Amino acid sequence: MGSGSTLAQRALGRELRRLRNAKGMGQSQAARIAETSHQTIGRIEEGQTTRITQLQVNALCDKYGATGEERRICLDLVKEIRASREGKVTASWWRAYADAQATGFNHYLALEDAASRLTIWKTAIMPGLLQTPAYRRTMAWTEYPDMPIDHLERQIEWQTHRQERLMDPNLQVTVFVYETLLYEQVGGPAVFDEQLQQLVSLAVLPNVCIRVVRFAASSHLGAYAGNFTLLEFPDLVSGLPQPPIVYVEGWTGDLYLEREAELQRYMQALREIDRVALTEAESVALIKERMR
Repeated sequence: MGSGSTLAQRALGRELRRLRNAKGMGQSQAARIAETSHQTIGRIEEGQTTRITQLQVNALCDKYGATGEERRICLDLVKEIRASREGKVTASWWRAYADAQATGFNHYLALEDAASRLTIWKTAIMPGLLQTPAYRRTMAWTEYPDMPIDHLERQIEWQTHRQERLMDPNLQVTVFVYETLLYEQVGGPAVFDEQLQQLVSLAVLPNVCIRVVRFAASSHLGAYAGNFTLLEFPDLVSGLPQPPIVYVEGWTGDLYLEREAELQRYMQALREIDRVALTEAESVALIKERMR
C-alpha cells in the first residue's frame, strides 16, 4: 500500500477519534452506529489497514455532530485511501488543509500531537515550535505582508498553544540548529535577543535538547538534507509499533516520507549531525555568548 494511504488512514483515524471524544462517546457506541465491531473502530482510529466506507463515515459524522468542513475532510481522506489502494495518482491532499486549524485538523499537527519524539534539523529560521510571538510575527509579515492583523494574532495565539506540548514529559524534543540561526537578526536586536533567551529557557526543560552545529564543523549529510523533522510515535494500543515519519517542510508544499529507504537516509544524516554538533552545555553557552 502506498505512503499516501498510510498517512490518510492515520489522519482519518485521529480525526474520527477526536470527533468521538468531543461527543463523549465510547468505541462500542461508534461501532453500533457504523454497524461494525468495536475492535474495527479501534483499528480505524489507530490508523491500521481497515476497510471503511463513505456511508460509515457519514453515519459517524452525523452522530458526532461534525461540521460540514470536518465531514468533507473525513470523506476526502476516505477517497484518498481508496485512490491509493487502486494505484491512482492524486494530489497531496494535506496541502489543501494547511490553514484549517479552525476545524481542529491539520495533518502535520495531528502527527506532531501524536508523536512521542521529535528530532528537528534547521539550517535557517527558528523551528516554529520554539519561536517567540514577536519572532513569529516578523516572519509572518515577511512572508505575507498584507495579512490582516486579526488573522495574524489568531495565528500567534494558535502557535503559543501549540508550544504547550513542550511541557509534556512524554514528548522528547531534540533540536539541531546550524550556527547561522544565531546570527539572523529577525525583527531586529530586541526581537532576536528575546528569541535567543527563549532557546536558553527551553533548553532547561528535561525533555528538550538544543544543540548547535558550528560553521567550522566537519562535512556532514545535514548540509545536503536540508531542513526536516523526524517524528517517532508510541506503540499502538494493540502493541503494534507505528513507523516514524520524516516531515520535509517546503514553501509551496510539504513532503511526508516513511519508506524504509527514505527513513534510513535521513536517520544517517541525523547520526552525522549528532556527531558534529556541540554538546547541550556548549550550545547553551554559545547562545548566551551571542546574546551578549
